[in-house]
Amino acid sequence: MKTIKVSVVTPDGPVYDSDVEMVSTKAQSGELGILPGHIPLVAPLQIGAVRLKKDGKTEFIAVSGGFLEVRPDQVTVLAQSAEKASDIDVERAIRAKERAEQRMKEQRLEHTDFRRAELALQRAINRLAVSERRM
Repeated sequence: MKTIKVSVVTPDGPVYDSDVEMVSTKAQSGELGILPGHIPLVAPLQIGAVRLKKDGKTEFIAVSGGFLEVRPDQVTVLAQSAEKASDIDVERAIRAKERAEQRMKEQRLEHTDFRRAELALQRAINRLAVSERRM
């Protein structure tokens, strides 16, 4: 079966680098599925999971936004942060979720602080969802 090279990179360094059969993820414009030979594309990503199909199994990487660049033979994800499902500290993600929920409940938050808390909550929920899909 044909494969496509996938690299997931953050400001802290590479997170994933392998050949896969299929990539799917959520872009700002909607769900994307990428197979080898896909037309070139650049798209901003939402907070969500990058799903990588390889050898009949699916691997998950939690990303917190960024960009996806697709070339016929390579996919590069430039993410603000990214974690493989196996690397997610579930207890830390639960604490982050609880902190964000508490901040959102506080009536005194300004709009900017509320949005920041809302994004933190989305990131924590995404990390927890991806961690549940560990192989």
